[in-house]
Amino acid sequence: MDFERLSGDLKDMRRRNRSLGIAVGLLAGGHVLALLVVLNLLGAVRTVVVPPSINKSFWVTRDTASAEYLEQMGSFIAWLVLDVTPSSIDWKKDILLGYVEPEQHGELKTRQELEAARLKRINASTAFAPQQLVPAEDTQSVVVRGRLRTLVNGLETANDLKAYLVEFSYGGGRVHLKTFKEIPHAAR
Repeated sequence: MDFERLSGDLKDMRRRNRSLGIAVGLLAGGHVLALLVVLNLLGAVRTVVVPPSINKSFWVTRDTASAEYLEQMGSFIAWLVLDVTPSSIDWKKDILLGYVEPEQHGELKTRQELEAARLKRINASTAFAPQQLVPAEDTQSVVVRGRLRTLVNGLETANDLKAYLVEFSYGGGRVHLKTFKEIPHAAR
């Protein structure tokens, strides 16, 4: 027996075992890291926030949206609510309800259904032409000013300047309509 050869083989095997142990440790650490990443992504939903039409560039953060985004969403919501005919109000109502905050859903649904029944009963149409959009990033709202034209049986019955406050709540990558109400034209 050659003692030096056996001693060299033993040292070589220990060196290989050490390098294999380090490799196994690195692989185990990689698995733990991958598991942590998967657990963090589990349940996380990535929502792409895009207004119905993009006219200007905008930004969004976790809790707020830019003035440009508010303008685009405000004019879209105003179009859904105010630019209606007896034949279009039902599908516009359904689209609108997809944006409404859960707490406001029932109230706005009832209001829109009553308005739809009224428009169909008197055969009325409304057309809204926005003239000014005044966004407020701090309150996540926009005031939409414009001319609301009302037609009953094809005859114009009103053509007035109106202003509407559109408030949004923005969180978790999704915008929700919080309030849509008429305000005095000179307000804000």
